[in-house]
Amino acid sequence: MFSYRHAFHAGNHADVLKHLVLIATLDHMLEKETALTVVDTHAGAGLYRLDGDYAGTSGEAAEGVLRLVADPKATPASTPAAGAPAKKAAQEAEAPLADALARYLEVIHDFNAKGGARVYPGSPFIVQHLLRDHDRLKLFELHPTDSRTLTANIAQLEAGRQIAVLHEDGFGSATKFLPPPSRRALVLMDPSYELKTEYGRVLDFMAEALKRFATGTYAVWYPIIPRPEAHDLPRRLKTMATKAGKSSLNVTLTVKSSKITTAPSGETRRPGLPASGMFLINPPYTLKPLLEAALPQLVQKLGQDRNAGFTIDAAG
Repeated sequence: MFSYRHAFHAGNHADVLKHLVLIATLDHMLEKETALTVVDTHAGAGLYRLDGDYAGTSGEAAEGVLRLVADPKATPASTPAAGAPAKKAAQEAEAPLADALARYLEVIHDFNAKGGARVYPGSPFIVQHLLRDHDRLKLFELHPTDSRTLTANIAQLEAGRQIAVLHEDGFGSATKFLPPPSRRALVLMDPSYELKTEYGRVLDFMAEALKRFATGTYAVWYPIIPRPEAHDLPRRLKTMATKAGKSSLNVTLTVKSSKITTAPSGETRRPGLPASGMFLINPPYTLKPLLEAALPQLVQKLGQDRNAGFTIDAAG
């Protein structure tokens, strides 16, 4: 149950998508003066070293954030999106960065004053970095090692009562903060999906959360992998939002093929995580146009083969 450690995956393409969407959502919600409560149901360790043993072992950040910070306007050597003519790809490479992508890189730079991305902020540190003094952050982490690391990392911020770290199951406990006193909240769900049952628990949590606080904004990250539950999750979330009369936005980023291949030596090569998505209920109205500009650039810069692409599905 506790084998998953996000440190191995910090800064990968899925983190880029998740945190770009998170920052764009928060920037809009923080325009209103009323206090905001952010609930992170699976907070992880909060802060990661990309030059450390964990991230270095997987090397996933090299195909994610490290591509972006090395040269934000450079086109990677891999094949661009399917059917994109070379001239068009060159024009896109010269285009200014989309606002949401530029903002994401600005936040990463705030944690790496000397440049690059030696330190990668997880969702807890990104959120705290953007929140105002009267906002609140509730962090849930059940993994014993990551919970201790998160507590130690957060203690360095000396944030006082602004941040609460809870060594509890976010699936079972996070709804107790809904609705918050200000009746404004963003809930981020980013489980590992290590167990198939977690897909169902996401749906159960969302059903309870919408019952308690129908006007909250909810953001669910999910992997796109060859598993029925993974493909069923966004469809069921959309149905849930529609029945509740709420708007929704589903965005996906694919960077490579999901096919398992066989090397000349006979070795089976698995592609790792080829794609991921973010499903939002009650998203800001500003989010869709921001992503329409940013996602083509992410495909161009992070795509690893001609299967790279994105989707944006808005409803309500």
